Amino acid sequence: MFTRFEHYAATSMMGSSEEAPPREDGHLQFDRDWEKLVFGVAIALSKEGHYEWDEFRQALMNNIRSWETSHDLDDVSWDYYQCWMDALEQVVVKAGILEAGEIESRFSGLLDCKRGSDGHESGMNELSGISGTALS
Repeated sequence: MFTRFEHYAATSMMGSSEEAPPREDGHLQFDRDWEKLVFGVAIALSKEGHYEWDEFRQALMNNIRSWETSHDLDDVSWDYYQCWMDALEQVVVKAGILEAGEIESRFSGLLDCKRGSDGHESGMNELSGISGTALS
């Protein structure tokens, strides 16, 4: 269930077709695990006050616009969530949370988590350096 902020963040993206996340049968569509991760982290970091949600939205729209001006609209390399990750990186670098180029390695560490002997996923504290809270 969404909190009030999460509901605002998700629905604020639905009004504009330019910035709306891909949907299938009315539900958000994530084809790869990392897409869910960057989607959730963007909302969580904004909710925690690391940056304003509108700042993220503007970065996302600028990335989409930049891609569209440098590619044919039917270019098969289009990747909405890559634009999302690029926007997230821009705002976290600007906020001083991570250094440029660090975000992909942080997410890779999370996605490569393996179950430890205690049954918990090791590596779940990878994001603790980003948001200041453990996500396990």
